[in-house]
Amino acid sequence: MNRVILQLFAVGLCFAIAQALVCYQCAIGIGSLCVTSEKTCASGELCYSGVGKAIGFVDIKMKGCLAVANCNKTEDVDFGTNKTVYKMTKTCCNTNLCNAAPGTPTLTLALATISAVFVGNLLV
Repeated sequence: MNRVILQLFAVGLCFAIAQALVCYQCAIGIGSLCVTSEKTCASGELCYSGVGKAIGFVDIKMKGCLAVANCNKTEDVDFGTNKTVYKMTKTCCNTNLCNAAPGTPTLTLALATISAVFVGNLLV
């Protein structure tokens, strides 16, 4: 009997893990740079992409998991005592990695190139 219960628990755990939504996460990005990682969302959360403008011209980006109740809203981002720095619009989606591809291919390529040149200079 204990074996059957353990098997049912294992199957249920697999279904629970399979239901989790995986999203790209970027705490804050400026311009086209947004260093991302993957994050598994909690229950009741969706993937989101946030876009805003600071000081009227600097593009700010955010990505990650967000509670469904906070999806598809624009909110003020304050700094200090009620001084709005920028507005952030957070748009949600509900499939794995749907909140855009990682924003780092250019950065990754640049770092790889610089590393290769540095290592090449050391070997010569």
